[in-house]
Amino acid sequence: MNRAIKIRLAALGLGIGLMGAMIVGVTLILQSLANVSKAKLNQMDLESFHIADHFRDKLRFANDKMRAFATTEEPAAWDEFLSASHELKTWLDEQKLRLSNDREQRLLKEMDAAHAVYLQKAADLRNLIMTDSTKGASLAQYNTFLEYSRHFLDLGQELGRIHFESRNEVVAHASRTLTDLRLLVLVLVGLLFLFGVALARGVYRDLIAPLQVRLVETEALVERNEKLAALGLLAAGVAHELRTPLTAIKTALFIQQKKIEPGSATHQDHQLIEREIVRLERIVSQFLQFARPARPELGVISADQPLREVEALMAPVLARAEIQLTREESKPMKVQADSSQIKQVLINLVQNAADSIGRSGTISLRARPGHQRLTNGETDVVVLEVADTGKGISPEVEKRLFDPFFTTKPAGMGLGLSIAARIVEMNGGALQYQTQINRGSTFGVVLPRLP
Repeated sequence: MNRAIKIRLAALGLGIGLMGAMIVGVTLILQSLANVSKAKLNQMDLESFHIADHFRDKLRFANDKMRAFATTEEPAAWDEFLSASHELKTWLDEQKLRLSNDREQRLLKEMDAAHAVYLQKAADLRNLIMTDSTKGASLAQYNTFLEYSRHFLDLGQELGRIHFESRNEVVAHASRTLTDLRLLVLVLVGLLFLFGVALARGVYRDLIAPLQVRLVETEALVERNEKLAALGLLAAGVAHELRTPLTAIKTALFIQQKKIEPGSATHQDHQLIEREIVRLERIVSQFLQFARPARPELGVISADQPLREVEALMAPVLARAEIQLTREESKPMKVQADSSQIKQVLINLVQNAADSIGRSGTISLRARPGHQRLTNGETDVVVLEVADTGKGISPEVEKRLFDPFFTTKPAGMGLGLSIAARIVEMNGGALQYQTQINRGSTFGVVLPRLP
């Protein structure tokens, strides 16, 4: 697995981890907010009860002191009333600091004004009492003060009710917050799902799919190697058996030719037999090369060295068919290979490209760096490419392209690509290709790159 795939999968995994952590965090926040809201609502319910209860108790205490003064007209009783009224005012001032709701603040201002009127009503009652010669206040005089006291008490009860109703705002705010957080959780879950799908897709695309392709390629390679091994044994046996009689026939023909007059019909028949014997010897040699290819003599060479040699050798020949053989310049790169064997493979590929073009076309030679998987794993490589502008390879031919003895050429044996592939594999590399119908093909000799 290369570095880019590892980074991509690590990023997706980190994203999933962060999404999961955020979901856990938001869930904990939701739980905490729910607990805080519940506690706050309980506290507000308790405060609402205490507001009305405390105000009622303090106002009743002040009223009791005022009633005592109205009954006894003693100055000490009036002072006690003033003290109780001051405590009531202090309590109202404390509520201004505690209660922040707009309705509560407006009502507290109204209660401040009502308290001033309450004191004024008490003072008016005191003045009446002090100027009246009758001992104590009359019921009518006291009822005027008491009626306003009831109005003041109603304001206190209204304050408790408003504070209780303000809990609805807390509930609404908490509900909005919880709804937003729930939506956030849903979004995070959706993102987590998308990240999971992306991770699964990335794992399949970058790990599983390549493994499946490699498995298919490996199975095909094993099957092809088994065929090659069987055919190699057969070819070696056939070639060995054919060599001896061919040598005997060739020797006998040479002896007979000395006895035949040149230019005669018999002499022409002997020349035909000689040509066919030479052809048979070439076939036997190819059989042997296929069965027992020479072991490569590995050495450090410049990547473009075999390309330059092939260009010098093949360019004049191809020019006769109006095929231009060009070589692209590349940066210096080193490979370890058998120079003569790689040259042989490239010549075979150039000849195949020329056959695909027929007449008038271009064959390009180039060397490029890459990073591919070879038999020893992922490694830096150099790809020696032979690209042509020929007919391309049809899907039917592709299936059997490297099969021994399969050919589309009338006079071919179908061993060229098979031998080329084996030579490249023995040099530690691989033979690959790309093709498009009517646009040409590109064959690449992949070799391990040296530092």
